[in-house]
Amino acid sequence: MDVNENSTAAKMREIARQVFFETLDEISIPRVFRQKVEYSRGMLRVEDDLYDLGSYARVLVVAMGKAAHTMLESLIAQTGPALEGIVVCSEPPQSQQPGFRYFSGGHPLPTEESVRGARAILKYISGLNDNTVVIYLISGGGSAMVEVPREEEISLEDLVTTYRALVLSGATIGEINAIRKHLSAVKGGRMAQAAYPARQVSIMVSDVPEHSLDALASGPTMPDSSTTEDCYRIAERHGITSELPASVRSLFDDRALDETAKSDDPAFVNSRWWPILSSSSAAQAAASLISKHGFAVEIDNTPDDWPYDRAAEYLLRRLRELRQGVSRVALISAGEITVKVSGAGGIGGRNQHFALHCARQIAGENITVLSAGTDGIDGNSPAAGAVVDGTTIQRALVRGMDAAQALSRFDSFPFVEKLEDAVISGSTGHNVRDVRVLLAW
Repeated sequence: MDVNENSTAAKMREIARQVFFETLDEISIPRVFRQKVEYSRGMLRVEDDLYDLGSYARVLVVAMGKAAHTMLESLIAQTGPALEGIVVCSEPPQSQQPGFRYFSGGHPLPTEESVRGARAILKYISGLNDNTVVIYLISGGGSAMVEVPREEEISLEDLVTTYRALVLSGATIGEINAIRKHLSAVKGGRMAQAAYPARQVSIMVSDVPEHSLDALASGPTMPDSSTTEDCYRIAERHGITSELPASVRSLFDDRALDETAKSDDPAFVNSRWWPILSSSSAAQAAASLISKHGFAVEIDNTPDDWPYDRAAEYLLRRLRELRQGVSRVALISAGEITVKVSGAGGIGGRNQHFALHCARQIAGENITVLSAGTDGIDGNSPAAGAVVDGTTIQRALVRGMDAAQALSRFDSFPFVEKLEDAVISGSTGHNVRDVRVLLAW
């Protein structure tokens, strides 16, 4: 590429970066709450449902996940402060609401506070009657932040070991959460069972595939579509059992997992679920924003939960096909890809690994690829993701950097940081999965 092409490539990287940051603004929780949750004269509207809060003896709120604080603040901005409940988030709140108890659960691994928070919720919602309504505010990260094992023999140390084995197994989030559900006293609809016969409504900011809403926070308030047999198959397929501690491994060896709550459970008769934000929200926002820069745009979420290399091959092939018909084309893809980490690993995450892998496939081409997480966090790095293009590999070689080596060590962040191609937003306080923006010009 000549100097002018390098200048254009830099401009395209900046456009992709700008679109990502603007997408984060478009999908902010306060903005979406103002559109989809409304309170007036004692009536709470959640999407198409109406709740006369004044007609209930008690109105309880349980907020959990990365967006717990933001969702609660957005709800109270509508209803006023006359609510009570429990909040579990990994970060402390800037200020606490009166009437609420706060817990700082762990993420991505559960902690003692995760267990205390889960037990507090179960105690809080147990023994209710049908003259009570429970409003759940659920977002990604709730699986680790709110957790207590179903079996007393499973210690916190065993729980952490199990979570680590699942995350590093290469299994999809749906597969990981299927196993989590069957080991938990709160997941897989068991929280809803504890609150029965209260009226229950879940307001959800989803970081799971569109067709698998019961995987969000491992589905504490929803019927579970996975089964014990699924868990045994998943563990065998990914070689997970041998990595589990003895207290958990025995449940698989003896096929002794307890089944979770299913759709015919009475707990779900008076339960409703509303995903007000999801990965499709992010994809649609990004597509609208990039079109303003003169790109023909297509959304393709097909490679959701695919291995990173297969997803890259699919999306780049699709982009090149679209490029044949127009001068500038953008392909938007939401969802997550999987990376199986071997060895100790370096500093990075799935988005940076995906982007760096793409950089090797597009060397010398007029293509830009951005991949970043809407929670602002990618793996164990301070970045949300990375943006690369056809100049990335050449710019790295000039600095004596080896992309293949960085990939083999799962050490993508130092690589993209040195090139100033890391995408850093800081924690956004919520998560609707990852966004990929691919440009060809």
